[in-house]
Amino acid sequence: MVQVLTVCTGNICRSPFAEIILQDELAARGVQASSAGVRALVDKPMTPEAAQLARQYGVPAPLVDGHHARWLNESHLESPDLIIAMTREHRRAVVELAPAKLRSTFTARELARLAAQVSDADAVAIADTAGTDPRARLAALLAHLVTLRGETDPPSDPADDDVVDPYRRDWAVYEQMASELMPALGEIVRVLHIATAPARS
Repeated sequence: MVQVLTVCTGNICRSPFAEIILQDELAARGVQASSAGVRALVDKPMTPEAAQLARQYGVPAPLVDGHHARWLNESHLESPDLIIAMTREHRRAVVELAPAKLRSTFTARELARLAAQVSDADAVAIADTAGTDPRARLAALLAHLVTLRGETDPPSDPADDDVVDPYRRDWAVYEQMASELMPALGEIVRVLHIATAPARS
């Protein structure tokens, strides 16, 4: 089973929103999504605004209501095949806890920016070189994206790789969060669909 971990600060807005969107989209493909926060408000549910946004995007109530924030620690980083941070600061915190995860940790918008440079056909060909195991297929795709990370100019504004933090801010900032995160999650879903698809003979 492919495991994905999403990471933000309090684990009550951005990372659980991303987690349950991915869970809703990909559970049938054998992808398990979870989330944690680098300074989590432990056991708290999603904020009402983040929960409302998730419902607006069609996430079933049990996924929305079942969230309880947890504090990121090293044990959460042992098994994920892909770690999706909401900001560069969160990505740095993950890699400081688990340096071995450097090549499988991206911000959501960074991962989407790199993946958008790879066509479906090329992504399938890259995944197929790793055989039929979904985790190996994803690892091959991520390895390719890491090479693109080194070859591609970063955004002119580095903050373009981050997702805005809406906590304790008004509804418009929550909508901004979704407008930044949803296109990135769409690209991430595309990559994970290819990783979990049967290899071509």
